[in-house]
Amino acid sequence: MTQYRRDPSKTHFRTIFLSDIHLGTRGCQAELLTGFLKQHSCDRLVLVGDIIDGWRMKSNIYWPQAHTNVLRRFFTLTKRGTQVVYVTGNHDEFLRRYSGMELGNLTLVDRYIHTTADGSRCLVVHGDEFDVITRYHRWIAWLGDIGYTVLLELNRHLNRLRSRLGYGYWSLSAWVKHRVKRAVGYISDFEEAVVHSCEKEGFDAVICGHIHHAEIRDIAGTRYMNCGDWVESCTALVEDERGQFHILRWQEEATANVFELPKQVSAG
Repeated sequence: MTQYRRDPSKTHFRTIFLSDIHLGTRGCQAELLTGFLKQHSCDRLVLVGDIIDGWRMKSNIYWPQAHTNVLRRFFTLTKRGTQVVYVTGNHDEFLRRYSGMELGNLTLVDRYIHTTADGSRCLVVHGDEFDVITRYHRWIAWLGDIGYTVLLELNRHLNRLRSRLGYGYWSLSAWVKHRVKRAVGYISDFEEAVVHSCEKEGFDAVICGHIHHAEIRDIAGTRYMNCGDWVESCTALVEDERGQFHILRWQEEATANVFELPKQVSAG
């Protein structure tokens, strides 16, 4: 196994967790993700499911160069010594037949046990197994995916207009989800189901994705952590050298940097 070589020009973390990238869809923020990966490094990168959207690619092939660049970046990390763990999700479930496969520093699994720097044991799963709709009512999940895609398309046009007017990014779909009581209840039920399973198996914490809602909080004494997504919020869950976890909101940070740039130039 190649030993990791740290790049002093990048912000380094012990572990970076990414989920719900959805490569192969128009909503995927591949350029932002590539920018994030260029500025951050880690000993271990854990991809927590729905990295490639097999559902969408069955009906419509969409794969621009930017999406290939993301995959290349992952493989470049493995060559430089970063351990990459790919945890499968429901949108990339076609990979589950290959679970357990290892290619150099890349490992493909359905679930992963992560030990933090301070010795805590974390269960890492995508989370679809705890989603009643995805598990038992796939046609509803399919219809919901179509509706979500429509919202993302509207969101893309809306933010193009906001950008011209000098405003930052705003997520229409996230706003809808957090204003609809059923959606809020769905998120709460999902989180409690994930934590309950984690407790039964004796883990200290659980790390997941699936619902596109980044979060770090304690539920009934168990740490629940969600990576978020790279469609709306562009978030990453990171572990530092002390074993502490943080959520990085790259969409907000990248937007802030764009608007601050002219001031920095004029000041020089």
